[in-house]
Amino acid sequence: MSVESAEKALRARLDDRLVAAGQGEFEDARRVWNAAVTRQPAMIAKCRDVGEVSEVVRIAGDCGVALSVRAGGHDWAGRALREGGVVLDLTGMRDVTVDAAGRTAAVRGGALTVDLVTALEPYGMVAPTGVVGGVGLVGLSTVGGYGALIGRHGLSADNLIGADVVLADGSLVVAGPEGDEDLWWALRGGGGNFGVVTSLRFRVHEMRTVLAGILMFPLDQGAAVLDGYAEIVADGPDDLTVMTGFLPGPQGPLAFLCPFWSGPDQGAGARVIARMRTLGNPVVDQIMPMPYAAALRMFDASIVEGNHYLLRSRSLAAVTPPAAEALVDAAARLTSPYSALILNHFHGTAARVDPAATAFAQRTPHHPVEVIASWAPDDSPERHRAWADSVVAALDPVAPPGGYPNLLGPDDGPRARDSYGENLGRLLTLKRRYDPEAMFTAIPDLS
Repeated sequence: MSVESAEKALRARLDDRLVAAGQGEFEDARRVWNAAVTRQPAMIAKCRDVGEVSEVVRIAGDCGVALSVRAGGHDWAGRALREGGVVLDLTGMRDVTVDAAGRTAAVRGGALTVDLVTALEPYGMVAPTGVVGGVGLVGLSTVGGYGALIGRHGLSADNLIGADVVLADGSLVVAGPEGDEDLWWALRGGGGNFGVVTSLRFRVHEMRTVLAGILMFPLDQGAAVLDGYAEIVADGPDDLTVMTGFLPGPQGPLAFLCPFWSGPDQGAGARVIARMRTLGNPVVDQIMPMPYAAALRMFDASIVEGNHYLLRSRSLAAVTPPAAEALVDAAARLTSPYSALILNHFHGTAARVDPAATAFAQRTPHHPVEVIASWAPDDSPERHRAWADSVVAALDPVAPPGGYPNLLGPDDGPRARDSYGENLGRLLTLKRRYDPEAMFTAIPDLS
């Protein structure tokens, strides 16, 4: 069996929705969000239903051809593409169905954050998601899903109520509390290691507006901003989730605070935000009540399509003065006007889940740090890579083991495995049960 055999069989099933290397539209079909990813698969299978997904998986397995899955396509490390393999492309399967009375929503495997948020907005409902609209929901939610509502409603994974999954033999199973409970446990944190998720079902929540926005401060006030952030979130309520760090500005990087107050008492939220303003002299102050969908659009402008990206990450148990010093120093040494440092806050409802209840085990409050190096395609990557590596090296002395696997790359396998703590053994056992030939590869690599 061979790539040629796979192409013949898939062509008979998909016709012109199989795009092979050398066809005119191949480069457009191959492209992922991070333009630095240049892997060349042999073909791309554009699926439109579960039956086709099952056939692609079965044919790839029978022909011994490497398989990768592209759901939302936003994975910075390019795991959606395997050299010389078949890409199972779900990007045409983006439908969202809302059951407002039942407070649930179902999404197909290629749906993006913006698809779900937009579908829920007319009902005055939200689902915990990340903060970038172009991120795929399957990749986000099955590894965890940090976001602006994490304090009040938990991770994206904590709000899943079911999933449809095509396994390595092409069979379809339903994972959930009343379905395959072992697979259901593994999917909530273990990511794409067990099969192709063709649909997810979410619990959704009533919420018409959040009090949100951004404060930006001069770089020389960065240490004070980080120190104040650490103090404010240390005893902050579930209704308050804050992102902080450093973003590009017209004349160089700026420190920022991005609060999301999701509670009904906006007066209490306004008082906390007033306290944030006193941490320095904000040069940007744009905070107001707004729909959740509008709040998520704040970060879209910083995601430049066509740029090259490299991510590094560490998690901090607390933003201590040494950690703040390392981050301020890193911001002063930024090598690109597109790069950024972003700290998220894991707390509240998400931190009260039993670590053994889902594969996601890091349930102690912490602060994942995103080190985002970004540069134009005509620039050389070496200095940007060196900057990103220097940042995590500076944080290593104050960072505990592990990290958030969605922010870790292919070279971070041991750190990603450390993220699962006592859950790792069960995950590895389930990987061998559901995918004994290691057809599906993801971070963490459990094969």
